[in-house]
This record gives sequence, C-alpha cells and structure tokens, in this order.
Amino acid sequence: MSRYLSIINYRTLITLILSFLVPIAAYQFKIVYNIDLTLMSIAIIFPLVFTIRGAFRRREKALEHLSLFRAGLKTIENFIHFSPKVSDADKAEAQKKINAIDRALYNHLTTKDESTVEFDKAYNDFLSFIKAKSEAITGGTREKIFRFLKDVLDSADNLIGIHSHRTPISLKAYCLIFIYIFPVIYTPTLINKIGIDNPSWLTFFIVILSEFILISLYNIQDQMEYPFDDEGLDDIKLKLFSVNRK
Repeated sequence: MSRYLSIINYRTLITLILSFLVPIAAYQFKIVYNIDLTLMSIAIIFPLVFTIRGAFRRREKALEHLSLFRAGLKTIENFIHFSPKVSDADKAEAQKKINAIDRALYNHLTTKDESTVEFDKAYNDFLSFIKAKSEAITGGTREKIFRFLKDVLDSADNLIGIHSHRTPISLKAYCLIFIYIFPVIYTPTLINKIGIDNPSWLTFFIVILSEFILISLYNIQDQMEYPFDDEGLDDIKLKLFSVNRK
C-alpha cells in the first residue's frame, strides 16, 4: 500500500493547500470571471504528456540495455568457463571480476552519484586479466570475448547516460509552475459556471480534485524518469538482470 502512496509528497501538500485557500479568497472577495481555459490546458497538459512519454521511453531503453549488458557478461562467462585451457583457479578469478563489473554498474545506477570510478576500475581489472591470460585464452576465444566486452561497455555507457541525464529540466519546471497557479486562474471561472449562489463545496471539490490529478501525474513522471531506485511502482527490478540472479 505504501508504494501506491509514493506519488504523494510535499508537492501534493502545496497544491492541496493552494486549492483550499484560493476558493476561500475567491468567495470572500467575490472574484468571478469567465475566460477560455484552452490555453491553460495546453500550458499544462502538453508538457506533462511530453515529459511522461519521454520518461517512459527512457525506461524502455534502460530495459533493453540491461538485457544486452547481462547477455554480454553471461556470454563472456560461458566462453571462459568452457575454455579447456583455463584453469579452475583462473575461472574462479574471472567469475569474481565479472561479478565486480555487474555489481559496480548496479551500485552506480541505484545511487544518484554520477561518478563511474567503481565501474571503470572493475572493467579495467577484467581487461587486464584477459590480457594477462593470453596463453590460456587464445585466438578465437579471445576475439569473441573482446567482441562481447564491447557490447557490455556500450550497454553500460548507455545506462550511465540514462542515469545521469533526465527529461528537459526547464520544461518540467515550467509545467510545475503552471500546475501551482492553475487554481488561481481556474477557480473564478469555475465559480462563474457553477454560480456564486450555489453550494461552495462543489467548487472546492472540483478544484482540489483537478489539482490532485495534475500533481499526481507530475509525480508519476518524476519517479518514472529515474527508474533504478526501486521507489516507484514502475521502477525496474535490477535484481532480475544480475549475472547471478536466482
């Protein structure tokens, strides 16, 4: 149940307070007018839909790259494991280094730190290991490992890029500002349509509900565009892409 409530945060509180105070002020000072809300809807709905679609595409791309990353590491693991010239001790060492690459990337994705030092070190350690075992890992096997190692690095860099770069920040800020000022513009028009002499609770209900819907959609988008922290309902389950998943 707590995960369903994750879309409720301080922004929700701000909008609900505004949705409650603005109708009070409008009725108190009899502020009533009738304007076309089309432009206001464009100012909020269009950027909101754009950012939600952008966040969803980023999540789908992340799933593709995670699959390629794991497939590349598992293929390299199999090449080494089934190589007859590689000793059991070297196979165990290679497995540790592969696990280190896997763990380093996922540690990076699950934190907001943009440093890639841990992953780069794990990748270079494995590269040094392959170079040092040139006698055991020969010709064709060696070339295949480097081929799939390229795929691993390519997928990892794409995931690091997705982790570090978000949908346009200015567009999100613009959308949030208009969500906050929406009750100020919408409430007098709503009162005009309902009628100032009709029950005020209907105005309160519609304004609060409209604001709650808008800010909830914004919060969903905000969570979806960072899909690795396992806080939102739509976050990626990184454990399913671990090399040693069970």
